Amino acid sequence: MLMLHIIAFPLAIWGVLLCFFLAVCLVVQDGIIRLKRLHQIPCSRCVFFTGDYRLKCTVNPCIAQTEEAILCRDFEAASVKANRGF
Repeated sequence: MLMLHIIAFPLAIWGVLLCFFLAVCLVVQDGIIRLKRLHQIPCSRCVFFTGDYRLKCTVNPCIAQTEEAILCRDFEAASVKANRGF
């Protein structure tokens, strides 16, 4: 009986550690997928984006800087000079 405890306890610890590291890997993978999706939001490159936290977009203020803005029909690419303030 004592021999069973000597074998089972380390195996249980390794099983818990394996589950923990698997959960961490899944969370990191989910975070990477979510981050890639958020980088698709085009608002900061749009001519209608103001950069002001009170009114982020003059055309669609409710969806600005959200995932809904990824396929925004009103998106117009801002030129490089317009972004720099020239």
